[in-house]
Amino acid sequence: MEKDKVRNLLDETFAKSGLRMTRQRKLVYEVLMAKRDHPTAEEVFRRVKERTSNISLATVYNCLEKLVECGLIRQVNRDRESSRFCGNLSEHGHFHCNQCGSVYDIDLTRSTLDQLVSKPSSEFQIEQFDITFRGLCPDCQQTKTSRPSDRPQTSFTYEPTQH
Repeated sequence: MEKDKVRNLLDETFAKSGLRMTRQRKLVYEVLMAKRDHPTAEEVFRRVKERTSNISLATVYNCLEKLVECGLIRQVNRDRESSRFCGNLSEHGHFHCNQCGSVYDIDLTRSTLDQLVSKPSSEFQIEQFDITFRGLCPDCQQTKTSRPSDRPQTSFTYEPTQH
């Protein structure tokens, strides 16, 4: 029953966009939802190829583009790295590990998000914003503490000035 519900949602969402849900789009979507680790298009392609050999990298890119356009997934970008794709449509931020490159979802409360949106001056109309944290994931923290770092450590402390 749950599969039918998801299929109907996909079909309806694509129909509202004037598109139809193809077998390839459905497969790419299923792969994204099966393992929510923010894969790149190339990683999605490798996973899809495990299920069917009859798909090209260009088709996977096109499917991901249409899934983003329809609002079924989000594209996550970091600097000049390859785009990653996120199936979590709830309001959330992302944590990027500086060492291994993994991306994790960070849950944010509605009140936190409302406070952030209210900060800019009323001159601005905010349509979208991204919240990204950067640092070391738990696995990389363990690795870092078990071996000396090759890079010098720097620290920065922010102290607000008092007027």
